[in-house]
Amino acid sequence: MHHITDHPLALGRQELTLADVIQVARQRRPVEPLPAGSPANGASGARLARVLRSAVWVEQALGEIEAAASEGREPLVIYGVNTGFGDNAGRAVFRDRELAERLSRNLLLSHATGVGAHLPPDVVRAALLIRANTLAQGYSGVRREVINTLVAMLNRGVIPAMPGQGSLGASGDLAPLAHLALVLSAPAPGEDPHPGANGQAYWQGELVDGAEAMAAAGIPRVTLGAKEGVALINGTAVSAALGVLAWHDAFRALAAAEIALALSLEALRGYRDAYLPHLHAVRGHPGQARVAAFVLDLLAGSDLVRGDADRDLDPAEGPPQDPYCLRAAPVVLGAVLDTLDYVRGVLEREINAVTDNPLIFADDDGPLHLPRLNKAVSGGNFHGAPVGYAMDFMKIALADLASISERRTFMLTDARLSRGLPPFLITDPPGEEGVNSGLMLAQYTAAALVSENKGLAHPASVDSIPSSANREDHVSMSTIAARQAAQIVAHTQTVIAIELLCAFQAVELRLAASPDRRLGRGTAAVLDALRGVEIAPGVPLRPITRDVPLGPYIDALVEVVRQGTLLDIIHAL
Repeated sequence: MHHITDHPLALGRQELTLADVIQVARQRRPVEPLPAGSPANGASGARLARVLRSAVWVEQALGEIEAAASEGREPLVIYGVNTGFGDNAGRAVFRDRELAERLSRNLLLSHATGVGAHLPPDVVRAALLIRANTLAQGYSGVRREVINTLVAMLNRGVIPAMPGQGSLGASGDLAPLAHLALVLSAPAPGEDPHPGANGQAYWQGELVDGAEAMAAAGIPRVTLGAKEGVALINGTAVSAALGVLAWHDAFRALAAAEIALALSLEALRGYRDAYLPHLHAVRGHPGQARVAAFVLDLLAGSDLVRGDADRDLDPAEGPPQDPYCLRAAPVVLGAVLDTLDYVRGVLEREINAVTDNPLIFADDDGPLHLPRLNKAVSGGNFHGAPVGYAMDFMKIALADLASISERRTFMLTDARLSRGLPPFLITDPPGEEGVNSGLMLAQYTAAALVSENKGLAHPASVDSIPSSANREDHVSMSTIAARQAAQIVAHTQTVIAIELLCAFQAVELRLAASPDRRLGRGTAAVLDALRGVEIAPGVPLRPITRDVPLGPYIDALVEVVRQGTLLDIIHAL
């Protein structure tokens, strides 16, 4: 996940990976548009052929509808092409092309009802990529120029302003994607001007009218045809975009939590036994074994952590086993790892899925060698349940990851539990005991974030509120789950940063008291890296000896967690 490439991502030629999405969203990796001309051989050519064939299918259906109207026959009824949407589908059948095309534009105007803060630029870029990739599968009935306009927006830096709230996750992320699609959609012929009809976009950091942003970027806006409006907004691109970025950040947070755990074990003189592979082999959960092995490797060579309980037992230090926040940590963090592995699989499938409705099967050989089909098929691929469930699962796991980290912070700062460390990890001069609060309030902040996580971790996907006159009677709330997951991950990054700060302070105190003590090979490298972290320009992280504002310390270590800096250092050993 740390490798970055400037090589353009070949849309339609390969399966997207989560790393691809991260690179496009955050490192602005360029994306190749669908090529002009006739399809080539191979998988990419087959996809482009489907794109062209499905667009022709829609065009031919419109021709048949117009012919039927001119001949006085009943026209074909194709949901989303010559009918309204949701409960409007049964009200009338459009008999001419102009109404069918106007429907696409009207859908965007009416559905751009999002509210709240705009989604971050990386989320919007991820959503643009995922939506383009969905349409490039060739089952959506859109023209090549629509897909390539999305790609041009990515490559030239047009970031549609997408309010974060308003999606039910079925029929997909309608409201936020309507705001996105307004930016690329030209007004219909004869359309009256309305405020907001062009959408808004961020162009070179400034929020401007969507048409202005597209013009500045040199991207022509598209006059949408029949079916293209619903294809742009009907699907899970926003839920999936939020999910991919949250997963990536969660994975890095877990790695930082494992490293913080190892440093806390050093600081608290924990027992190595709970990390021996024999213990985890007999339970059989892969994540548990992987976490234990990683932490044990970081501790290799340490004489602060203890191993043989008979030899190392000191009755004054309590029984030869640690509290659960240390002893059961491989089980908890391993379960988080297994959860993230599951979530990754869901997201990898979703970013390569076809999620709009209806889908056009234009008499090709069918997906996965299924029998040929020549029709528009209405279904529920837009429903966000797979993403919603996965995000809710990840929310629970990350909330617990933060919870067990806070318990180690509490143990480090409580002199009754910390095995000889000073109260709140600060040593006052004789006669001045209690003058300094040390890291007391850092634990408060961690506790506050852990508490907030508990509310956010309530599964959003257990709720459903019917909409569209009960036509859409069961919705997923996947976008809510994904937004909450991103918030929990951000809180968890801070909680782990606070544990790192406390463990750093505690280990420095141990080494100052016993300079002959030796850290593990991995934890020693972590300590050296932390000493190189700057809390302000030119001000390296050092143990505090008196009260100081802790905000800069926490902020600097949050960035270490977010960037995966410590994991890179471990991998370099």
